[in-house]
Amino acid sequence: VQLQASGGGLVQAGGSLRLSCAASGRSFSDYGMGWFRQASGKEREFVAGISWDGFRTTYVDSVKGRFTISRDNTKNAIYLQMNSLKPEDTAVYYCAAYRLARNFNFDGRSDDYAHWGQGTLVTVSS
Repeated sequence: VQLQASGGGLVQAGGSLRLSCAASGRSFSDYGMGWFRQASGKEREFVAGISWDGFRTTYVDSVKGRFTISRDNTKNAIYLQMNSLKPEDTAVYYCAAYRLARNFNFDGRSDDYAHWGQGTLVTVSS
């Protein structure tokens, strides 16, 4: 599975960005997907996840109400719409694909994910 994240950049606090992740290599519509992030000097953190059919989503508390994960199975892509960005959202954002088909958990465990993209940097200035 190959994952290619894009859309990162520099934005002022309160602004918005939309991340995209293009997937290839297996039946995209059978697998849950997610976004993680890693700030400098910190551990990787789960941000958002979406089920294979797009009907279920889950978010870390710190982004609820500001970020929205979505997917387009016709384009083999997922997205992360990030609004009301804060300096603490600054990180490298990674998209990831579930290890098992038609499996989804709401707790955002990284062990559920087996494939990772290369990351895209999001910098939010104050």
